[in-house]
Amino acid sequence: MASKFYLDGEGLPRRRRAALLLALGGLAVSDTPLLVELLFVSQEEIRALNARERGVDAVTDVLSFPADNFKAGEPILAAEHIGCIERRGKIFRRTRLYLGSVVICTARAEEQAKEYGHSIEREICYLAVHGVLHCLGYDHEREEDRKKMREKEETVMQKMGLKRE
Repeated sequence: MASKFYLDGEGLPRRRRAALLLALGGLAVSDTPLLVELLFVSQEEIRALNARERGVDAVTDVLSFPADNFKAGEPILAAEHIGCIERRGKIFRRTRLYLGSVVICTARAEEQAKEYGHSIEREICYLAVHGVLHCLGYDHEREEDRKKMREKEETVMQKMGLKRE
């Protein structure tokens, strides 16, 4: 079944958040709804995270921390990722599978928006989509993988009405 996404975290305007969640729907196949934590941090915070987690002492625009070893394009089944299940409610009426965290540096996003000539809102949405794809197992190390990931990014951005300018 096509996946339904949830976002945990603040920072996106309500209408953009709703558009992002709608556009992410169908990006993955899952037997349970998917949850992504979205965090916005300063340059100092992302630099420290980058240094600690990746050994790179530099400011970056976005970091992704997948909760498990998800495989790009493969179904995400709750039974195979039992440690990522988040249950809420007294009788677990709502179950979601935690994909991971996406951390965006707001200052870097602002710089890039100016550099690329589009809105900060578009840049932040793009970085969020990029991060979610990393949590889903997509990568851009090899050219073939980069093309697949870029295709997915563009599809989601177009669904949101945020085409490249």
